[in-house]
Amino acid sequence: MRFRAKIVDLACLNHFSRIINTIAKLAKTCILRLTVCKLYFILSDKVANGGASMWCELSQGNFFDEFQMEGVAAEHNEIYLELVPENLSRALKTAQSAKAVKIKLTNKHCPCLRVAVELPSLSSSSRIVTHDIPVAVIPRRMWNDFREPIVPDFDVSIYLPVLKTMRSVVERMKNLSNIIVIEANLNGEMNLKIETDLVSVTTHFKDLGNPPWASEDGCQSSAQGRDLESMAEASIDIKKLQQFLAGQQVNPTKALCNIVHKRIVHFILLHEEVSLQYFIPAIA
Repeated sequence: MRFRAKIVDLACLNHFSRIINTIAKLAKTCILRLTVCKLYFILSDKVANGGASMWCELSQGNFFDEFQMEGVAAEHNEIYLELVPENLSRALKTAQSAKAVKIKLTNKHCPCLRVAVELPSLSSSSRIVTHDIPVAVIPRRMWNDFREPIVPDFDVSIYLPVLKTMRSVVERMKNLSNIIVIEANLNGEMNLKIETDLVSVTTHFKDLGNPPWASEDGCQSSAQGRDLESMAEASIDIKKLQQFLAGQQVNPTKALCNIVHKRIVHFILLHEEVSLQYFIPAIA
């Protein structure tokens, strides 16, 4: 089992760093899955326990100048590592003006991801700062626990408003209640609602637009044949929503939300070569 990679391009490095920052804000620990073409960051709190889950996928070719890996076995050419993303985020913070960053899986005293940051120096020799990030290697028999979440048959899919705007609304609402209701319809309308014994607050967004899922790839959802005005809704933990919105450092080119009525809210952020999915289960 071997892995080594190198980033030289500064724009790629900063972009990668922002993605890791986002993940560090969403997950205390996560699984890094390495394949020949892609990296995945996976958080699978069991939704049954009310935990949020995350699936972030990036193409290595868009970030790394060199990328070599050999998986556990020829027919299972993948590596699954558990790590604390905050540690990786911190290591990359030292790399903002780096000439190059090398990442390598090592096993001195325990398995580690070694991040070697080559910094520019005034003399001819360069300075190298090394961070060893402890990781746990996930055995093959447990890989199935970290498969891509199945996107449920949603009732409504809608584009999100500007994330900054949505974030400031949610931040104000979180002082009023622990639960927020998200509702949306197929007419481009979405509401964020707080309802308590003392107060009822609703923020309305309109003209957001609905993604053309059904026509594009023939994927059937229960949205088809649905009355355009009727709202699908889910009550979710406002802290989880706020954490998701506050963590965003990747300005997505597309941000959308699928709602399975009273069951789950599924967010998708797309940015060129990165996709991030985040699932928050409804509170009954």
